[in-house]
Amino acid sequence: MPTRLIAFSDDMDGLRKVPDNIPNKEMVAEHLGKPLTQVPDPFGDHKSFGHHNNAQLRSFLDTFNFDYEFLSATECYTSGRFDKTLLKVLDHYDAIRDVILPTLGPERRATYSPFLPISPTTGKVLQVPIVDRDLASGSIVYKDPDTGRLTQVPVTRGHCKLQWKADWAMRWAALGVDYEMAGKDLIDSVRLSGHICRILGAQQPEGFNYELFLDENGEKISKSRGNGLTIEEWLTYASPESLALYMFQSPRKAKRLYFDVIPRAVDEYVGHLAAYPKEEQAAKLMNPVWHIHSGEPPAAELPISFALLLNLASASNSEDREVLWGFIRRYAPDATPKAHPLLDQLVGYAIRYFHAFVKPNKHYRPPSANERAALLDLDARLAKLPNGVLAEEIQAEVYAVGKEHGFEPLREWFAALYEVLLGQTQGPRFGSFVELYGIAETRALIAKALAGELVTAS
Repeated sequence: MPTRLIAFSDDMDGLRKVPDNIPNKEMVAEHLGKPLTQVPDPFGDHKSFGHHNNAQLRSFLDTFNFDYEFLSATECYTSGRFDKTLLKVLDHYDAIRDVILPTLGPERRATYSPFLPISPTTGKVLQVPIVDRDLASGSIVYKDPDTGRLTQVPVTRGHCKLQWKADWAMRWAALGVDYEMAGKDLIDSVRLSGHICRILGAQQPEGFNYELFLDENGEKISKSRGNGLTIEEWLTYASPESLALYMFQSPRKAKRLYFDVIPRAVDEYVGHLAAYPKEEQAAKLMNPVWHIHSGEPPAAELPISFALLLNLASASNSEDREVLWGFIRRYAPDATPKAHPLLDQLVGYAIRYFHAFVKPNKHYRPPSANERAALLDLDARLAKLPNGVLAEEIQAEVYAVGKEHGFEPLREWFAALYEVLLGQTQGPRFGSFVELYGIAETRALIAKALAGELVTAS
């Protein structure tokens, strides 16, 4: 049987709170408690808030060219696709409650039911005790919280939805799901839903548990706090492939997901891509790009790294693609946007990343007396280098200056170069940067730093 990827949207869930990051909050607040597909779209682009969220999800999946079948909970419930399995849930009502009740507190235990009726009068998803069940008609009876009257509704055709652990199990059984991933925090929920799935006469899917991401401070990312980096933000500043690589590596380990991990992820992706054609077949199968590109990674070996592009933008303070391409062509004369579409894409990402994260945080400091002397020495040495000098020769001169001026450890010299000349705490291999940026341009940068112009400008 061919692999069938299902993207399932829980758009029948009741809206519990108004999100902070949406317009028209007052309008949305009027519909609290209703299924998302019954809440007006605050953005005004779709039939409902649920449809808006579904469109966002599909747009994200399409970015990665996934081949998937999209299913809406609302459509599956209301069309009758889940009816057969919902009646099984009703038939095994007590057994399912026995699985869930020991995990609940006394207050929730008193009202728990796997079925959440949709109020015929308000349209809200209700968490109410079930007073009676009628297996013959496939219905439940509950006391309406507004009127106090007993109300009977079918469990089929969208008149009810299931509480999420029971809903998870029902979906697995109804759709024949045989593999599902979940975060490490849901291990107990997977176990409970698996038990319910077996009660319904289906096999629990094989699973994979992964760690959740951490924010810049190493704390768990929280939807309510909004800390951390969103996938949309990553894709603004780097390619989907770089994100795929970041996800590919150590999937069971909690990883820091913040803006400063992006440049390294991009360069690691480019490095794997460049290495692929030179590898033996066995090594190719272990290369992440083989998996990212479904066995057909594109040929690409770039003349410079993403980190160097960022530092070019930083040193030149330029957000002009042509300016950056001018530096690139000096280093690699045959390089053009047409010949290197991936590099041109990275130029665009570098400009956006520089504008959002590097430029606002640039802070130049004046050199100390020893650093000033070292910079004057470096300037004199750069002036004597011939045209076309390579990065290694430049790097050797930089090392020599640092040693002769007593920087110990030597990384203090490089930290000074980055902080005084680039206005940042970290930077590229300096010889490679000078080769790309240019001897004359680097000397001009040193002159500005010595004159205090960089500190004044910042």
